[in-house]
Amino acid sequence: MPADFDVVIVGAGAAGLSLAYHLWAPGSAAPLSVALVDAPPGPLRAPPRTWCFWEPPGGAYDSYLAASWPQLRVRAADGSSSESQLAQLRYKMLRSDVFEALVEQRLSRAPALCRIEANVSAIRDVPPEGGEVLTRDAHGESVLVHGRLVFDSRPPPRLPPSRTTLLQHFTGWFVRTERPVFDPATADLMDFRTPQPAHGLSFGYVLPMDPYTALVEYTEFSAAPLDADGYRRALCHYTDEILKLGRLRVTAQEHGIIPMTDGHFLYRQGHSVYRIGTAGGATRPSTGYTFAAVQRQSRAIAAQLRAGRPLRMPLPYGRRARAMDAVMLRALDSGRVDGADFFSRLFRGVPAERLLRFMDGSSRLHEDLLIGLRTPVVPMLRTVVELPFRPRRERPVTSASPSPIFPTDHEESTP
Repeated sequence: MPADFDVVIVGAGAAGLSLAYHLWAPGSAAPLSVALVDAPPGPLRAPPRTWCFWEPPGGAYDSYLAASWPQLRVRAADGSSSESQLAQLRYKMLRSDVFEALVEQRLSRAPALCRIEANVSAIRDVPPEGGEVLTRDAHGESVLVHGRLVFDSRPPPRLPPSRTTLLQHFTGWFVRTERPVFDPATADLMDFRTPQPAHGLSFGYVLPMDPYTALVEYTEFSAAPLDADGYRRALCHYTDEILKLGRLRVTAQEHGIIPMTDGHFLYRQGHSVYRIGTAGGATRPSTGYTFAAVQRQSRAIAAQLRAGRPLRMPLPYGRRARAMDAVMLRALDSGRVDGADFFSRLFRGVPAERLLRFMDGSSRLHEDLLIGLRTPVVPMLRTVVELPFRPRRERPVTSASPSPIFPTDHEESTP
C-alpha cells in the first residue's frame, strides 16, 4: 500500500532539509503532509561538510554558526593583499551536521512530517495524480511513496550539455596549531600564492575559528581532480611553505568536487516532479556557492505551497547572471585571462559588498556593468562574440571523489 503525502522530498542534504524546514512553518493554518526520504547511514549518505554564505548579521541560523567574519582578504600571486571590511554583511560558516540537528529539532514538532530511511530506486511522474518514489528499506522491502508534488535533490546522473565545464575540486583540513597564527576576524577567500596549474587556477582558502584553529583548504578550478596524494602534497606545501603554520594537528578533513558549467540544469522532470538544489541549478557556475540560493528557492517554494497557490518554480539565478558566468568560464578555460590575476584585480578594484551581491546573483544592472569594466575588456568581448558559435556537448560526471561530486556548498561549498 503506497504512502500518500502532499509533498515528497528526496534527499536530506542542504536543499532537502531546507525545503522541509521552510515547509513546516509554526502556526500554519493547514500544515502540509511531508515525507523526507533519505538513504540509510552508509556510503550513499553524504558525510558532514561545510557550507559558507553571506548575509546581514542576525540571520535565522546565526546561533548555530561555526564562525562568521566581518573582514575578507584576497592575496595575489605576488603576496599583495586586498582586505575589505564588511559593513552590512557577514561571511558565515555552517556545519551540515549542526544544520541537520536544527532541522530535526524543528521537524520533531511537526506531526504531519514523516522521515523515511530508504534507498530510492526510481521516481515516476504519474499525472495528474502526482509523483511516485520507489524505495527499498533496510530490510529489502519495497515501499512506494506517493506525493502530489515530488522534489528531488539528489545529484543528477550526468551534467547537462555545455560549452564550458570546469570542476572546482578541493580538500580541506581543520587544523590546530601550537602557536596563535590566525586572525579570527578575517577570512581568506582566495590566496593565489599557491603554484598555479598549467590549465585553470588554484588558491588557498583559510577560515579561522580562533587564533589556533582554522579550516585550511587547497582548491583548483580545472578539468579534472587530483588524487589523494596530490591534495596532501598541495596542502602540506600551503600550510608549511606559504602560511608557515609550524607544527599542527589535523582534526578533520573534507573533500568535494563542484561542477562549474554553463549547461542548463532542468528543474522540471515532469508534471509533478522537480529538481532542487545543485541538481536544479542552484550552484552559481562562476563561484560554486549554493547555500544562499537554496535558502531563497526553498522559502519561495514553501510560501507558495503553504498559501495553496499553484507552484511557479523560482529560478536561482537570472539570465543576465548566467550569461556573465558563461563568459567568465569560457575566458578562463580558453586561457584568454589569467585566473589568479583576474580574481585578484576584481577584488582589488570592486567594493567587496558589491562583488558579493554579484556573486549571489542579486546585483543590479548598473553594478554588473561597473564590475564588467574591471575585467580584461578585450578578452571578455572576444569571448562574448565567440560563445554563440560554440556547440554544447555532454560531459561525463567524474567519480574520482570519495565524497559527493555535488556538495551543496563549500560550498561549498567554498568559493
